Amino acid sequence: MSLNSPWITRRAALGAAALLPAAARAQQTTVIDVTRARTDPIPIAIPDLAGANPDAQRFGRDIARVIVNNLRGSGLFRPVDRQAFIQTPEAAAQTPRFQDWRVIGAQALVTGRAELQPGNRLRIEFRLWDVLPETQLQGTAYTADVNNWRQIAHVVSDVIYERLLGERGYFDTRIVYVSETGPRDRRTRRLAIMDQDGENHRFLTDGRFQALTPRFHPNARQIAFMSYAGNQPRVFLFDLESGRQEVLGNFAGMTLSPRFSPDGRSVILSAARGNDTNIFVVDLATRRERQLTSGGALDVSPCYSPDGTQIVFNSDRGGDQQLYVMDASGANVRRISFGRGRYATPVWSPRGDLIAFTRFGGGGFAIGVMRPDGSGERILTEGWQMESPSFAPNGRVLVFYRETRATDARGSGYSARLAQIDIAGFNERQVVTPTDASDPAWSPLLS
Repeated sequence: MSLNSPWITRRAALGAAALLPAAARAQQTTVIDVTRARTDPIPIAIPDLAGANPDAQRFGRDIARVIVNNLRGSGLFRPVDRQAFIQTPEAAAQTPRFQDWRVIGAQALVTGRAELQPGNRLRIEFRLWDVLPETQLQGTAYTADVNNWRQIAHVVSDVIYERLLGERGYFDTRIVYVSETGPRDRRTRRLAIMDQDGENHRFLTDGRFQALTPRFHPNARQIAFMSYAGNQPRVFLFDLESGRQEVLGNFAGMTLSPRFSPDGRSVILSAARGNDTNIFVVDLATRRERQLTSGGALDVSPCYSPDGTQIVFNSDRGGDQQLYVMDASGANVRRISFGRGRYATPVWSPRGDLIAFTRFGGGGFAIGVMRPDGSGERILTEGWQMESPSFAPNGRVLVFYRETRATDARGSGYSARLAQIDIAGFNERQVVTPTDASDPAWSPLLS
């Protein structure tokens, strides 16, 4: 399997080899508390990876830049200014002179080298060092097609993140979203996908039919979304490797707000029949449908807990739009939102400890989180219009979209963009996309 395809998982394609000496393994104890890193980001030095020739040096330089941008963007690391470096990348790759890195304030150091190999292959060796005790914390080499050098950079970033913070990283991931163009009352909406840092961007649909609410399969190779193909709003499945699309289920009316089950064997969605909108589960192998809710309410936006035993959704069954949790069988329905305003677009954290949501009322919108029992509600960010949070696979960061410009009296000027924010409510930043953007969804880790 080759890494030339942008839609495959990297586990099977990235060759990895451990470089960590046995003596260093025993000293792998350096972990910085995430709470401390939020207020005092980890100072880390990331020189260019050394290379034997200009082409290898270019890859080493570019990979180092991606790692710097990833770690800085998390808000938990402070890359040391490269102008302050004393030791050269080549010398550091041979033997770090730790006093040169201590004096410029580095607590951690990344060294390594890039090597071009026959068959258009690229080998990247990297080592992570704890500068104060002068110990190696990690050493790994990766080999892949040269066209996938960015993927190696994301994998290395994840290793550094996990080694220093004790949590899995989220850089080796993608985000699928709805690309929007045109006036607000005549928007063209098509699916687009990109790496989490905005690179390797690609449009998946051509815009002939409106596309909404894309969601990843647990294997990151398939997407469920709502399409208006044939002027009939229905849930479709999209295969990322082949580009094939197919309707899911045999529903007479509208189907919407799909999500895959944690085991990837079924899709939960909402289906409109008459004046009701209820929640159904569709088995992907048999295409059999099973109804979970009933009554005269609008039950939409269902999302499984990570262990698949519970489902959160929003409903107006109590007279106002609120969040509810029920067992996966549809039993034991209980309301969990009781704040001021209406609640929508709930999504369960991959950790299982939080549910993110959109809250609106009083002329404003907010993105927040609460525990699955409804306690501990916290608003992370507020504004005029924001919606559709989605967790990174480590549960540390949310992506959502917000309006950056409101529509004027003539219906023009509208703009919506993606943003990311830490679950502690800090480090909000915009994700650059080539067009307006909405309805983002974060993929699982790809390796």
